[in-house]
Amino acid sequence: MIQRPGKTGLVSFMAPTSSDNLVELQDLSFGYGERLILDGVSLSVPRGKVTALMGASGGGKTTVLRLIGGQYRAQTGKVLLHGKSKEEASQNLGTLDARVLFAARRRMGMLFQFGALFTDLSVFDNVAFPLREHTNLPEALVRDIVLMKLNAVGLRGARDLMPAEVSGGMARRVALARAIALDPELVMYDEPFAGLDPISLGTAARLIRQLNDAMGLTSIVVSHDLEETFHIADKVIVLANGKIAAQGTPEEVRHSEDPLVHQFVNALPEGPVRFHYPASSVEEDFAKGGQP
Repeated sequence: MIQRPGKTGLVSFMAPTSSDNLVELQDLSFGYGERLILDGVSLSVPRGKVTALMGASGGGKTTVLRLIGGQYRAQTGKVLLHGKSKEEASQNLGTLDARVLFAARRRMGMLFQFGALFTDLSVFDNVAFPLREHTNLPEALVRDIVLMKLNAVGLRGARDLMPAEVSGGMARRVALARAIALDPELVMYDEPFAGLDPISLGTAARLIRQLNDAMGLTSIVVSHDLEETFHIADKVIVLANGKIAAQGTPEEVRHSEDPLVHQFVNALPEGPVRFHYPASSVEEDFAKGGQP
């Protein structure tokens, strides 16, 4: 680890690295209270690729995004954000002070589940928000950037509409334009396909892949939609029981022999993931005669 002077004192960085990964989790554990969500997880997110985080509900997928974004800090282990080039220093996001963490976040874009647009702002102003918040660009340049981002998602003509006037699929695309407004290196998508009709879903999936390749992004997609996610992902990581159950290319994960992964990718009702939450026997419960 090396230290460099900053406005608030010394700022710590990891030594320069030759990693081909933009983000790495190293032996990371995190939980809520006594409930452990991630238990010694190590994973990597390769630069310029689309990495999918999948698994049953409650498996820690969104928690991983929050750890990368610095909303949560790991109880043990590291979350590393590597430099803009392979030779630049890396940052352990769990040890940064607020000022340096906010600077690191400007290298990230986030597409929240269901979009999370500001309801009182127009489509244009939603996309302009991060530019106005984090830069001192003149308004004329902000306008040009916003129109370019909206054009990239096919919604330049909807710039004057309010969020209540657009469909769910359009709102997701507006949120995507906002997520890429600052030209981030990393874009994180939390359930980008949830609640979309087949046409909107296919459009959103195609956009994620096209923008990743055209802009040279690195993308992390949390999703339960197997077919669309497997179609656009370069790497798939399946989380289960606080661990990594499988990882590899979509084809490798699809043919995994792990029982839980097999159940998940084939949508089987029976397997390691049970329908019933653990409980005493039915006979014992009903024999209580109305007592809780």
